[in-house]
Amino acid sequence: MNEYNVKNPLIEQRADPFIYKHSDGYYYFTASVPEYDRIELRRSKTIHGLTDAEAKTIWIKHETGIMSANIWAPEIHYVNENWYVYFAAARSTETKDGLFDHRMFVLENSSANPLEGDWVEKGQVKTKWESFALDATTFEHKGIRYYVWAQKDPEIHGNSNLYISEMENPWTLTGEQVCITTPEYEWEKIGFSVNEGAAVLKRNGRIFISYSASATDFNYCMGLLTADEASDLLDPASWEKSSKPVFTTNEKTGQYGPGHNSFTVSEEGSKDILIYHARNYKEIEGDPLYDPNRHTRVQPIEWNEDGTPDFGVPVPDSKHVVNNR
Repeated sequence: MNEYNVKNPLIEQRADPFIYKHSDGYYYFTASVPEYDRIELRRSKTIHGLTDAEAKTIWIKHETGIMSANIWAPEIHYVNENWYVYFAAARSTETKDGLFDHRMFVLENSSANPLEGDWVEKGQVKTKWESFALDATTFEHKGIRYYVWAQKDPEIHGNSNLYISEMENPWTLTGEQVCITTPEYEWEKIGFSVNEGAAVLKRNGRIFISYSASATDFNYCMGLLTADEASDLLDPASWEKSSKPVFTTNEKTGQYGPGHNSFTVSEEGSKDILIYHARNYKEIEGDPLYDPNRHTRVQPIEWNEDGTPDFGVPVPDSKHVVNNR
């Protein structure tokens, strides 16, 4: 019997959460802070220990220039024995034609413990367009490192699509940059036409990429892309897209706008764990982006008989959920 106890929210007022379990036995956590002005890291030997772990500020936004505003969605990765944090930043909080001015950037740290040592700016991750770009993630498959991100194609209507590219190194793309999904279903286009916040999970001979869609209020939800692990990941035809969202607002459990997720594993390694943010109320005054109460939440993923993930529904706050399946 596999049991996993959950108490939510895990961390209050932390959106776009990312948890990485390293070979040193620690879980490393980072996320967007409500002020959008810095990048924090914390670590713990257990997932729920992250709740009270000390948060260390590892980087603060610039006073002016391309990294001076709206520091969004950091992720921490370990590549070639170095630590990297991927994040998005803008010149200002202003929008033009409904879009912010974000670009994607990378920090590097060669220390054993990323809460120590110096973080070096490796610069902007350049893509084929100078346009709104954010929410980068990276993964390795068959000896190749890939980069997946959201960006505005000037020729495509909407806010952002998802792209994939091979990487020359952890801060440089190489070769073809391929679009693997655009907002096409109605549930991806409520408020804004958005595909963003990609997260990668490799299981059961397949590569799954979850992503988030629509405006960041209660309409925010998650979709899923699936590719066979033997397929050409740079071929858009390799990716099958869910026609319906896989994780959505649930009025019964009081969870609204779940999304921008990441994946990790339970302490003993037997359970895949979904990390995401959601609010516990529906109505928001003003711009949802400046409502601070997107809290970090976690819950186990189940697996269907066909080998696909079953995300279930976002569980209620302040409940211990025991999963026995």
